[in-house]
Amino acid sequence: MTSSTVDIDTLAKGGRTNVAGFVLRLAARIPFLFIAGRLYGPDLVGRFALAVVVVELAALVATLGLKRGLAQALAGTDQPHVCVVWDALALAFVLSLIASGVLIAFPEAMYPNSPITGLDRFLPLVIVGIAWSDVSLAALAYRLNVKAAVTARAVVEPWTISIAAWVFSFFTIRDGLVLSYVASMTAALIASMVPFLRSYGLPRGWSPHIGQLFALARANAPLAGADALEWGSRNVDRFILGVMFEPKIVGIYYMAQQVASLPQKLKTSFDPILGPVITQSLAINDRAAIARQVRQVAFWIMAAQGGLALMGSIPGEAVMGVVGPQFVAGTAALGFLLTAEVLASTGAVSESALVYIARHRNLMISAGMLAFQIVASFALIGAMRSLGWPVSWQAAGPAVALMLSLLLTSIIKARLLGRLLGASVNPVRWPMIGAVAAAIVVGTAFTLLPHRLEWAELLFGEPAIAATYLFILWRFAFEPADRSLFGKMPQAEEATLPNVGAPVR
Repeated sequence: MTSSTVDIDTLAKGGRTNVAGFVLRLAARIPFLFIAGRLYGPDLVGRFALAVVVVELAALVATLGLKRGLAQALAGTDQPHVCVVWDALALAFVLSLIASGVLIAFPEAMYPNSPITGLDRFLPLVIVGIAWSDVSLAALAYRLNVKAAVTARAVVEPWTISIAAWVFSFFTIRDGLVLSYVASMTAALIASMVPFLRSYGLPRGWSPHIGQLFALARANAPLAGADALEWGSRNVDRFILGVMFEPKIVGIYYMAQQVASLPQKLKTSFDPILGPVITQSLAINDRAAIARQVRQVAFWIMAAQGGLALMGSIPGEAVMGVVGPQFVAGTAALGFLLTAEVLASTGAVSESALVYIARHRNLMISAGMLAFQIVASFALIGAMRSLGWPVSWQAAGPAVALMLSLLLTSIIKARLLGRLLGASVNPVRWPMIGAVAAAIVVGTAFTLLPHRLEWAELLFGEPAIAATYLFILWRFAFEPADRSLFGKMPQAEEATLPNVGAPVR
């Protein structure tokens, strides 16, 4: 079996495992959106959204790029891997404490447009749990164990927040969403650490190496910056809305953002396996293999996200109406956000390789595009406000800015990576355009039904859109390597993938 077949099969098997996790995550996230929208309302949802955006940014910074950098650190060390991983956990712990202390001292950063009462100030204590969960799952991903990530992120975390949000609604509507978030992050930490300890164990005779910790922090600074910038591009719009509009508008946009973020999870579904495969190809300087891996995974993600975008945006009012009638105002934002996810896929997958071979240039591109997005967001809101456009359209301005920013990012990063690898990484195939056009025609026909039959848009229109789109892709765009993704779904005991080669030590 050639190395080409091995790496594509490995990506396909890892992708199947994590796509199964994506389906589980989708099934669990929908109840949370319904509960949050119907029981808590847009004002409390908006307040919760702003607090979480700051806490998750702090947790991301506390991991210092270790979600992707840990694989490279493990591949290039002569020390016992268990010691390296516990050094990473120690570093994340220290940084988490610092981040928590800052936010506890200045809670206005989490709640810029609402009063601070009760337990609001102590929400940042959950940062260490988020950071440790991310690092432990990254360590397991290096050993190609993706089952743990599926369990923690796609089963335990979303189902916990859904159930907890419902339970807490009987006791405290005001703090229910925040408490349910803390419960879900705690449960995800436990679900991450248990398999981590089984795989790596406790380090014997280990003590933190301060010098090595600083070296690890310095080496991972570009990765941490890239992660923070990518995260910022997907969340700064929420913060901008918090500055420009009341919490209710933020809550409506947040719900649209949560629906649109479900396709984004498809990209992260491949992260646990794509990173290790790329680092192993890089270790033997097989740049053609890296281009092939990026091109293949980017096509899979773009094709899947395209279908989900069509299913979410064509009957957009019906989709947002499921969350709650007051959230239908977010339909325009939903359409732009779903389109943005499709346009982002090439750049996001290209970045999976750029962070290893051109990390500083990747960082500069991401920083430039984030600055463009911020400026464009304020400019669009200001322009629409001066023209007297409705608030619902003004609030969609950041979504339009995100869409444009991600499109430019994908073009620039794909061209840079292709030049560095000496091979194209463009995943676009012409039959995709025909599949999109046919799905739009079919879906639009269902939206013409009378309003009283809106339920038919979801019950019959969604399957019709998906069937049309997938049939054309399967018939005209898929190649044998693509069909390998739809092989036998792995059983639970198969979720830990066989190593594609001995790790580079």
